[in-house]
Amino acid sequence: MSRSASASARIRVAAGAAALIAVACTASAAAAGRSPGSDGSREAAALTGSAKLSRTLGDDITFTFDAHLAARHRMDPAKATGTFRFSHYLDGEGAWAKGRIDCLVTGGKVAVATGVITGSDLPGAKGKRVGFTVHDVGRHDRLGYSWASVGNPAETKNLPKCVSSAPFERVKNGTGDFRVLPWQPDFVE
Repeated sequence: MSRSASASARIRVAAGAAALIAVACTASAAAAGRSPGSDGSREAAALTGSAKLSRTLGDDITFTFDAHLAARHRMDPAKATGTFRFSHYLDGEGAWAKGRIDCLVTGGKVAVATGVITGSDLPGAKGKRVGFTVHDVGRHDRLGYSWASVGNPAETKNLPKCVSSAPFERVKNGTGDFRVLPWQPDFVE
């Protein structure tokens, strides 16, 4: 085998190995719930999923999140995008709301997000900012919301971005799951 043929074979082997490594890294990121960006980077933070809360009186309370902070906005949580939806019914009475995410900060398996209600059948709720806190602990996730102390999302006044309460509510077993992708800002080691 000539030197040029040997060098060419080594280049093909190296290129093949590099391709396999790239495929494995992409598969690992996807399996870990991270979406690689066009430049191979993952998004900066995320809160996704849907679940019902566990209530002793039988309330039907559901929260759904699809919130994301793009890698290019990693240093500005107020550039988060996405949607949220929640509903609360008991004995056929209740309300629902949906909206757009306007801030997302995550740390470890805890996420705090806010958004503005864009549609609801709850009087006075449209246009209000509301906040959510999720603690992603597998099948036993917890959730909090900004109106916990006032009782109604329509009564949330002048709530700043990325503010909510402690995640005091529990998710009802078997009703869903929330997933938090930790934020990795440049100033944290």
